[in-house]
Amino acid sequence: MRWDSQLLDATDDAALPGMTSGRALLRTFDTPEFRGMQFLEVAARSALNKVPGDGFMAGATTINPYRGCQHACVYCFARNTHTYLDLDAGADFDSRIVVKINIAEVLAGELGRRRELPERVMLGTNTDPYQRAEGRYRLLPKIIRALARHGVGISILTKGSLVRRDLPLLAEAARSVPVDISLSIAIFDDELQQRIEPGTPTTAARLATVRAVRDAGLGCGVLAMPILPGLTDGDDHLDRAFARLAEAGATSATMGPLHLRKGAREWYFAWLRRERGDLVGLYEELYATGAYAAKGYRDELAARIVRARSRHRFERAPGPRGRARPAGPRPRAAPQPAADPLF
Repeated sequence: MRWDSQLLDATDDAALPGMTSGRALLRTFDTPEFRGMQFLEVAARSALNKVPGDGFMAGATTINPYRGCQHACVYCFARNTHTYLDLDAGADFDSRIVVKINIAEVLAGELGRRRELPERVMLGTNTDPYQRAEGRYRLLPKIIRALARHGVGISILTKGSLVRRDLPLLAEAARSVPVDISLSIAIFDDELQQRIEPGTPTTAARLATVRAVRDAGLGCGVLAMPILPGLTDGDDHLDRAFARLAEAGATSATMGPLHLRKGAREWYFAWLRRERGDLVGLYEELYATGAYAAKGYRDELAARIVRARSRHRFERAPGPRGRARPAGPRPRAAPQPAADPLF
């Protein structure tokens, strides 16, 4: 395995992308919340990633403190990225978590050296920065401080209620840089949510987190997606979703149907065959031509979403949070004064 060269004091010029080759460490913690988990602690070579290609996020700058995700959502689009590390997209993605233990220090160095800085940096575009491991490793506070100190905007997408720990820090950061927080809340059926997203906080806990973000004086959008055909696409579920989001004070809500990339597709279909064999035929028909549901289904669902949104007086969301801005890099901002009590 390519991991072998990262163990102990081995050196390898072909180390995993963005990671140095020395002193990777495999840890396990014998505590209930981490039982069955392995943490692969590595030293990152770089912290900032530029998204390639021509998709809706192309050109965006991201930070991924973790690879793999304890939330274990069966539909997670990022599953196949674990195969780049010679780990599998299924059980390994859920239980073998890569932790970039020095990422905040590397980030501070990168920001200090760059002549031009990104307008903002996005966290949560691949795997969740506030998964349970963050409660032990506490990487995010240092990352937030480094970004705010250098005048770089912060965009966070999470399913984790742990973001509440950092709300005072984020509220203070918002005095000097744009701070954009979004919660991902896809399922408004408690029993189904625990079967499909077994490692996540409950829907109620995430809705309470939306309210806490708003009470902290920050906006909080919600990605109420993916919508799962045959499971969460009924009008009653859509109505319940918008009603509860409105009650929680969400500033926007974005919905869209499930897409099944390689890795996620195989894992999700395996779950369907175990749990809802009656729906396998529907999914085979809807996703016969690729990762996206058939256009007719998407159009019909979109029309019902518009009606549900209108019934609950939500303004139409401009699109998925985190869409890359067309503007390029900007000149370096002056650092905050040393006397600033937070940074």
